[in-house]
Amino acid sequence: MFERLPTVPRSQELLDKAFRRASKAGTTPGNEDAMIKIAGNILSDNLANLVRKFPSFENLPTFYREMVDVTVGIDKIRISLSRLQWASNQTRQITREYLSRMNKGGSRVAIRREAFGRMSSVINSVEKDLYFLGDVRNTLRGIPSINPDIPTILIAGYPNVGKSSFIVDVTGARPEIASYPFTTKGIYVGHFTRDGITYQVVDTPGLLDRPLSQRNDIERQALAALRYLKGVILFILDPSEHSGFPLDSQLKLAEDVKSWVKLPIIVVANKADIMEYQGVLNMSTLTCRGVPEVLDKLIDLLSSNSTSSAL
Repeated sequence: MFERLPTVPRSQELLDKAFRRASKAGTTPGNEDAMIKIAGNILSDNLANLVRKFPSFENLPTFYREMVDVTVGIDKIRISLSRLQWASNQTRQITREYLSRMNKGGSRVAIRREAFGRMSSVINSVEKDLYFLGDVRNTLRGIPSINPDIPTILIAGYPNVGKSSFIVDVTGARPEIASYPFTTKGIYVGHFTRDGITYQVVDTPGLLDRPLSQRNDIERQALAALRYLKGVILFILDPSEHSGFPLDSQLKLAEDVKSWVKLPIIVVANKADIMEYQGVLNMSTLTCRGVPEVLDKLIDLLSSNSTSSAL
């Protein structure tokens, strides 16, 4: 979604680029007007291109728009982009003004130096915005590549209960690991196709495997963004407690997730090769016993949920 966002230069990088290119024209005596024009165009065009290459947030899928707002703040981005557009317009206006002064006489070198000084002041005034947008670009490029328009299975549960193993079992390949802006851990994404329909399976370490009391504000807001996915939640229990977490804590987390993520949820007990748990579906990601049945149940729920949404 955001991989093509441009690298955002610092103010001094922009000025060095513009004045270096302009100085090449200055090797010809009296060519001060060309220097002003070249420097002004480079600065104005570079800033305008940065503004243009950032996405229109109104046109983003709701899921991604929420993610952007959670991680960096859409209003903050808009303010910085508007300041860059202002700087672009100001630089162009300065260029026109000093080219006109060139035609009225006076020291051409002094006029050019004054023009460069005013351009520098304008570009330096948006230094904080360039820094901010550079950080925004890096953050947005790290947002997981999750397609909100295809059916999604979100996996929840404490660590070491078999979440990643389930993705491996149903996708047939090691899941990709993408950077994740909410925690220091990775997000695991796998895909599979059934009857011509592509599904994505997502494990979100640090987001759906911790009690509410341990989550920060950004994580809580991110949970709200998940409601825009066409998905269901698979909550995996480890009744054997080999994961290191008591079953009571796992069950409490399941209730916690239900209260925060307004998506259909299926609770399944893993590690049936060690022991089973009454009252829920059982499976073993180690032997694949019960995994196809769990997957069928999830697909049925996704289909019925999609049909209900369309009615």
